[in-house]
Amino acid sequence: MKIKKVFLTGANGYIGGSIAHLLIKKGYEVSGLIRQKELAGQLEVLGIRPVIGTIDDPELIKREAEAADAVINTATVVDAFFIDNLIEALKGTGKTLIHTSGSSILGTKDLGERTDFIYTEDFPLRPRFEKALWVEINNQVLWSARQGIRSMVIVPTMVYGEGLGLRKESIQLPFLWRLAAEKGEGVYVERGENIWSNVHIADLAELYIQMMEKAAAGSYFYAENGEASMKDIAKDISKKMGRGEHTSSISINEAIAFFKNADVVHFGLASNSRCTSDKARKLLDWQPRYTSIFEHIHGLVPKGARDLGF
Repeated sequence: MKIKKVFLTGANGYIGGSIAHLLIKKGYEVSGLIRQKELAGQLEVLGIRPVIGTIDDPELIKREAEAADAVINTATVVDAFFIDNLIEALKGTGKTLIHTSGSSILGTKDLGERTDFIYTEDFPLRPRFEKALWVEINNQVLWSARQGIRSMVIVPTMVYGEGLGLRKESIQLPFLWRLAAEKGEGVYVERGENIWSNVHIADLAELYIQMMEKAAAGSYFYAENGEASMKDIAKDISKKMGRGEHTSSISINEAIAFFKNADVVHFGLASNSRCTSDKARKLLDWQPRYTSIFEHIHGLVPKGARDLGF
């Protein structure tokens, strides 16, 4: 089925907006789901047809999915009811469905310690029970390939770079900048030896397009092009702040008290999440251009820059 029209959830988000930008640049028609009516005009300026509503409206989701040739979900990784509604709407159509997961599913409660295992897509996952729903939703999307849907799952790692849509900032790096602003230098959790694979937002958006255009039903891809430990990231943040390489550590409990989110701390800041994208490079000829999260940090002027001494 030739793809011309794409329905995108999370169109005003960091990943969703970047995908939409690239889709439009490549000549696709994009409809974007947003909750805030006041953002409609901004999306229209970018060339996106705004769809005002939420993922909790099954009739709206069904209508937009039926009107599109492909559906890309970047709005949520954990809403099973929404994903089930999408699958029901697309059954037997042969249309494309790309679901966005996240590589925190590879993590355990590592408490800032390093692990050396690097995941490939062929290695079966046994996630921590806190992440079990994420993996089960991924599996349901992949199994829907048996129901006449060209379904696939993408698992981004730590995403960095300036967003190409309305939202410019990612998640993990801004969290680390918040810690740095509080402590006056780069900060990591516990020993900070844990490692995360990472990928630039522009390269990630390109991978979505490559999947949509080339990948087979039931495909599953990791998205990475490099990796770094949390301690090394903290060192580079300190350098950017003019503090040399002087960094500090906080405990798991201190980090949870600061962010008020145990999941983010355990699985986004203190875990390992290491994988390879060799499959995407080989099967899709994906050729990411950006190779260093540190180059990004060196050139970054984060939000609240004045508070950090910029």
